[in-house]
Amino acid sequence: MNEHIMAEIARVTQCIATQSEDTRALPCKATVAKCLDTLRHILFPEHFVREHLQHATLPARVEALLKELSFDLIGQIRLATRHHQNCETHQGGQVPPEAEVIAAAFFAQIPQIKARLTTDIEALYQGDPAAGSRCEVILSYPGLYAGMVYRIAHELHVLGVPILPRMMTEHAHSATGIDIHPGATVGAYFCMDHGTGIVIGESTVIGNHVKIYQGVTIGALSTKSGQGLKGTKRHPTIGDHVTIYAGATILGGDTVIGEHAVIGGNAFVVKSVPAHTSVRMKAPELQYKNDGV
Repeated sequence: MNEHIMAEIARVTQCIATQSEDTRALPCKATVAKCLDTLRHILFPEHFVREHLQHATLPARVEALLKELSFDLIGQIRLATRHHQNCETHQGGQVPPEAEVIAAAFFAQIPQIKARLTTDIEALYQGDPAAGSRCEVILSYPGLYAGMVYRIAHELHVLGVPILPRMMTEHAHSATGIDIHPGATVGAYFCMDHGTGIVIGESTVIGNHVKIYQGVTIGALSTKSGQGLKGTKRHPTIGDHVTIYAGATILGGDTVIGEHAVIGGNAFVVKSVPAHTSVRMKAPELQYKNDGV
């Protein structure tokens, strides 16, 4: 190899190594993605089995998947908590629980995650006349996949696991275009129709039977204060049975959308909306010009 190239490689290597703050082991994105894939097989074993199974053999297969998951998940939780603890030492961070304890607590929530996802499947199927079956929703709908990953990540977030929940939801974000912070609170029968471009912020609270279309943002009014806003209610509260149409933006921690409200497409909402109220943009005027000869 050319000596000039070799010299440049050595220089860049030294520069990067010097700029790196530390080399403590971090969670692995590939392993986190594998955990999500295994969890999808566990939650929907009849749809995502890796080989044909008889019903009688299903429990044994799920047990094997749980054991496989425990090995990967415990390892990633251990890496995440140790790194976070080391980073937070100067701030008086507390010693986190053992990874095995956290994983056991998460495993205890898997049936509840499945129950919530069952309601989401029903909401997507009943709310979309284009859905051929519930199996089609499970196998192909990006809104369900992003919702599944969110519900998994949210449970880990509640258990105090650092880094991993956000890695999980950003994995789903990359795959579906749907960005849900794991800290958000989302009720049952949640329907994200089409889904692409949906953004749901960390302190958002969403009730039951809420339907959201593509391009909706449920966000904060301003993030100029940055880390100074950590822990505050920055994002809206959405009541039960609310429908939010494509392209709508709802901002602010004090903004509450009342139950059975309808937010029209492309609406920009920064104040509360009473229950049973529709908010719509005034239709723009269309102009037609005949360009023919």
